[in-house]
Parts: sequence; structure tokens; C-alpha cells
Amino acid sequence: MGQILAIDYGKARCGIAATDDMQIIASGLDTIQTPVLIEFLKKYFNANKVDEVVIGLPVDLKGNISEVETDILKFIEVFQKEFPMIKVNRFDERFTSKMASFFISQSGKSKKQRQEKGLIDKVSATIILQNFLEQRTR
Repeated sequence: MGQILAIDYGKARCGIAATDDMQIIASGLDTIQTPVLIEFLKKYFNANKVDEVVIGLPVDLKGNISEVETDILKFIEVFQKEFPMIKVNRFDERFTSKMASFFISQSGKSKKQRQEKGLIDKVSATIILQNFLEQRTR
């Protein structure tokens, strides 16, 4: 069994989280600048067995898809050409940034650390992945 990787995709940077090899625990991995995301994934997939990828689905409170979805769909197209053997899942990412900010604020980090967008992206990817794992076990 391989890992599941989650991507909180953004125009500037992407939060990345991964499971353990048993696909039980989600952990924040890194924040990657979007233009180098495919290169990062190539290196990561060469070093780790990854079975699936979960990419956040940006939906607002009214159920409307965010404008970043156009960029995400283009990314998925490139991803599937580069990595055809890895299954792509989508998962509703509503509230993940707010939840990430809350969890970071509760962690005792300084105000400067709490406002670091890269940390929020990484924690958001972790929340997406953990929620995905929990939904699969139901």
C-alpha cells in the first residue's frame, strides 16, 4: 500500500500533505510554489510510493465553484498526463483555510507564524486529507 497525497492548490503556492504508508494518518508535508509543483511531485513520486492524490475542490457557502477551479482543472490535465497511474480524487475544501488558521492559533505559534500563508496552505492540505480519510472509512 502506498501513500495518499493531498494538494491544496493555489495560484501562487500549494499546500501538500501525505499519509503514512498504511493510509491512516495525514501529516503536513510542505508548501510548494505552484510553478514548480509538477517537478516537486516527480521527485516525491520517485522517492515514495503514492497510490492516490486528493485535490481540494474550491466551493463557497452557496455551492458555487471558485474561479481558481479553472487553474485546478488545467493542473489535473497536466498531472494525469505526467502520472497516469495515480488516481485523482477531488474533495470539498470548504472552511479548510479557516480551520487551519484556528488550529494554528491554538498551537501557541507567534502572530507572525500564524499569519504565514504557506503554513496555512500546508495545514489546509492536511485537513483536506484527514477529512478524505475519515469519509472513506464511513
